[in-house]
Amino acid sequence: MILAMFAGCSKPAEPAPGPGEEEETPVEPEAPKYSFGMVTDVGGIGDKSFNDSAWAGIEKAGKELDVEPKLLQSTKQDDYPPNLGNMAQSVDLTLAVGFLFEDAMNTSADQYPDKLFGLIDEVVDKPNVMSVTFKEHEGSFLVGVIAGLTTKSNVIGFVGGMDFPVINRFEAGFVAGVKSANPKAKVLINYTGAFDDPDKGKEVALTQFQQKADVIFHASGACGIGVIQAADEKDFWAIGVDMDQSAESTKNKVLCSMVKRVDTATYTVIMSYVDNDFKGGADKALELGLKEEGVGYSDGGKNVSAALAAETDKYKAAINDGTLVVPATREELKDFKPFEIK
Repeated sequence: MILAMFAGCSKPAEPAPGPGEEEETPVEPEAPKYSFGMVTDVGGIGDKSFNDSAWAGIEKAGKELDVEPKLLQSTKQDDYPPNLGNMAQSVDLTLAVGFLFEDAMNTSADQYPDKLFGLIDEVVDKPNVMSVTFKEHEGSFLVGVIAGLTTKSNVIGFVGGMDFPVINRFEAGFVAGVKSANPKAKVLINYTGAFDDPDKGKEVALTQFQQKADVIFHASGACGIGVIQAADEKDFWAIGVDMDQSAESTKNKVLCSMVKRVDTATYTVIMSYVDNDFKGGADKALELGLKEEGVGYSDGGKNVSAALAAETDKYKAAINDGTLVVPATREELKDFKPFEIK
């Protein structure tokens, strides 16, 4: 019955080519020369921070190479292994953003030895994994200086996401910057325990505000959206992270943002793959700081005065020439003596 239905609906046979006529062979579309995609961490696209910045670098490469990059979003950490595996099966280069991918990346790199991977914010020692990390403490020091010279209450807040070494670098550098610029200032430190909970970020920021914090720096992914909302509501200064977050404030209450060029990192990994210069293995991992223009600060809201920017630049110069070594851990912070500009 089924065969009869198809036979009855079939088109008449095409006439055979006449003498001297050649049958045309359909032209198959050319396969893309390059293929790459990204797996997000739990913050996901729309976090106005880490993931969005990473995706911006990938989209830039895609436009230049005329390639449509693929995207898989993770809603929980258990999604990391299957998402990496699924992406690796469909593209040549899989990028993952976030230090929490370390274990899943180690496994996937072994499972797919003929595929390439890029990991942002952690180092995995595999020949097919290119790792990029940042000197977050250096950029955080600069916004710490700005916070220390801006506060009127001498109480400043730091809101971290998850309590891990990467976020501790933000914390240590920020506190060192505050103390160098304003030894009288006190820094309140709290962690949300997540990167994807704006309500929790807002709650922590409001608690710090009640303790008289008038400048609050967050390094908490999408939780920072809540920190900025609190700044708008209570009229204190927020400091953004990863990318310029001034547009997230409806009342221009983002003092500045500690910019971490995650877009540069993802773009660099892709172009290394394209140029056959892929740097796999821990010994070839890239670390981007102030000197490499991997971190810094932005002033999209035009809230940093020329005088304040000039003072901050003095600290930046000292970091770049090695005179000032910024602490990257809490232990190093304990031994750090506030740096004086001469």
